[in-house]
Amino acid sequence: MTKIEDLDQNRPVFPFTAIVGQEEMKLALLLNVIDPKIGGVMIMGDRGTGKSTTVRALVDLLPEINVVANDPFNSDPSDPELMSEEIREKLQKNEKLEITTKKIPMIDLPLGATEDRVCGTIDIEKALNEGIKAFEPGLLAKANRGILYVDEVNLLDDHLVDVLLDAAASGWNTVEREGISISHPARFILVGSGNPEEGELRPQLLDRFGMHAQIGTVKDPNLRVKIVEQRANFDESPINFIKNYLDSQKELRKKLTEARQLLKDVEIDYNYRVKISQICSELNVDGLRGDIVTNRASKALAAFESRKQVTPNDIFSVISLCLRHRLRKDPLEVIDSGEKVQDVFKKIFGYE
Repeated sequence: MTKIEDLDQNRPVFPFTAIVGQEEMKLALLLNVIDPKIGGVMIMGDRGTGKSTTVRALVDLLPEINVVANDPFNSDPSDPELMSEEIREKLQKNEKLEITTKKIPMIDLPLGATEDRVCGTIDIEKALNEGIKAFEPGLLAKANRGILYVDEVNLLDDHLVDVLLDAAASGWNTVEREGISISHPARFILVGSGNPEEGELRPQLLDRFGMHAQIGTVKDPNLRVKIVEQRANFDESPINFIKNYLDSQKELRKKLTEARQLLKDVEIDYNYRVKISQICSELNVDGLRGDIVTNRASKALAAFESRKQVTPNDIFSVISLCLRHRLRKDPLEVIDSGEKVQDVFKKIFGYE
């Protein structure tokens, strides 16, 4: 939680609730906070549309999680899949774990990062001389159970893309040097942003993102003026600007926490699940990831709106986000992929 007295020490962050427009992008980010298993979000759009500002504004809304104290991997004290080897060994020996809470971390992955910086390094000298596995954790360790944000993800080096794909697929990061191997959990929500004019994203990486938000420059002159005013007010006096949004930030944070708790009770009717799969089938979506993500996102939206039953409207709100990047590209296609998804939805759900 951002406290006024902390603002002088920390770099002030533009409040999420103060961001005007870009509802699709904001919805995708919030749903991933409610259910991290949705699998992250890729945000593609023009430069200067607030992509990075919105992602970084999410930091203040992130809920707290239980972690093992002084553990560099944010190990979950109750889930072995999210524990480091060291913590699991302690549990097997029935050693008592000191548990603390911390905010879900958001880690920036810089474009110029080396593989060692991302994966971590093993101190070979210490390992050989003292016989202990001396591991210096990297960004993937810090991002475990958190958010890994890659700005300009379409410009990322291929070798780092491979590292991210491996970690995203398995949920683990393995570092091997000179016959010494160390593994640790690396379950993170992958959030990427980029400008499509600067290059395409590799299909394998694109498929790893649960959702794909496409944003454009706001056309409405009144809305543009409001955005410019908001930014000018924030730049002039960040602390006073943030004070005006403390209540709305607190309310949204509470809503997200309640949605995370309600999520396990949300149900989606069998007929709706069949129709979701029907849509995916008609759109020739490869694999089943599209079906899974659409089901999860629909339930997360229902939880966000404090409901235990998914409605067709929930599905309609998220299905373009979940499927547009999974469609096969047709160079002769004139219709936007998001609109194509919505047209098939309307046909199968009987909407006019």
